[in-house]
Amino acid sequence: MKQLKKPEVLAPAGTLEKLKTAVIYGADAVFIGGEAYGLRSRAGNFGYDEIDEGVQFAHERGAKVYITANMVTHEGDEEGADRFFQKLYELGVDAVIVSDPALIAICAEAAPNLPIHLSTQASAANYETLNFWAEEGLERVVLAREVSMAEIMEMQQHVDVEIEAFIHGAMCISYSGRCVLSNHMERRDANRGGCCQSCRWKYGLFDMDFDGNRNFITHGEKDPDWEPFSMSSVDMSMIHHIPDLIEAGVDSLKIEGRMKSIHYVSTVCNVYRAAVDAYCADPEHYVVKQEWVDELWKAAQRELASGFYYGIPSENEQLFGQRRRIPGYAFVGQVLGYDPETQMATIQQRNNFKVGDIIEFYGPGMRHFEQVLSQMWDEDGNEIEVARHAMMTVRFKVNHPVQVNDMIRKEKPEIKVKTRPRQRVASRL
Repeated sequence: MKQLKKPEVLAPAGTLEKLKTAVIYGADAVFIGGEAYGLRSRAGNFGYDEIDEGVQFAHERGAKVYITANMVTHEGDEEGADRFFQKLYELGVDAVIVSDPALIAICAEAAPNLPIHLSTQASAANYETLNFWAEEGLERVVLAREVSMAEIMEMQQHVDVEIEAFIHGAMCISYSGRCVLSNHMERRDANRGGCCQSCRWKYGLFDMDFDGNRNFITHGEKDPDWEPFSMSSVDMSMIHHIPDLIEAGVDSLKIEGRMKSIHYVSTVCNVYRAAVDAYCADPEHYVVKQEWVDELWKAAQRELASGFYYGIPSENEQLFGQRRRIPGYAFVGQVLGYDPETQMATIQQRNNFKVGDIIEFYGPGMRHFEQVLSQMWDEDGNEIEVARHAMMTVRFKVNHPVQVNDMIRKEKPEIKVKTRPRQRVASRL
């Protein structure tokens, strides 16, 4: 049987809870943000105490922790970076993900034994670039998201550096995420962590005459049949192409989504862990299971496509008009405890659910079962019909054994998608 190098499944972790969830659900490594130098200022970034706890949790379970420090620095932004990198090394962080050459140089000097990975923000898209950074001492390059599968295979013939590539999650409409639209429209610099995602707003289109008058070509209020447009990409999903990624020698399969929920993190990690393990165990008989695809659609996300891996995205890979598919499940709870003698589970509520609902339990290793919720009690032992209070603790009997950190979700009612535009317009001069 052909022996394959199993790639790392790398998961996002915007908070300590998400870090632990990702590791429990099969991630080999997680990437997180510190309180400075990253590109997600509104994510739940980690202080040093949380980094310490997260690193210990991951290392005890054989997983790694990488810290993003991938902002584009302006004058003064680099102040304190030397102490930051030194502290990360002391805490046992496995690598930092950096794009700015100044921060790379500071890290190499201040913490010479701390591995550096090149961020996708650096737009590495050819093997000469990979070799340049390898000669500078970087251990890994996160490829630009515009790189094709054929280009990755060509790179592997000329480089001796680890390759990391995105396989799932949000795509940026700008080249490798380097955008100035947010800064222009809201004075929030996307390249320094403040992106307001203005590309995902909905826009109208108008002509402007020489007198400065706007003549709308399309406008939602005047034309009810018109659907607003955006400059927004669908999300990426490579679940159907795991063999290609592994055969191409990609060392790390990266999932995007540090600001997503633990429901998203657990679901996506579960699926890609199963797919990677299945292919590496028996590539000759590998098939993409429909249950993996269906599982991904239970987590909140946009429509899905394969990005630039197999060609230039067309209008079918852009978001406009009414969505063609919507995730059909809501995350409603997490298991805090289980008594095998009474079959009673203790649950922390994460969303409204009630007696009579059909709920689905799932856990690491793609464990699943459904049941109808017939009775439920609050933490004081009072029988209740609805778990309506955020983060409340409830108890009820389950039909099969569950484990701490298992998740619960339920199917959403059918949702009608609204396409009313926001008050933004684009001009055509």
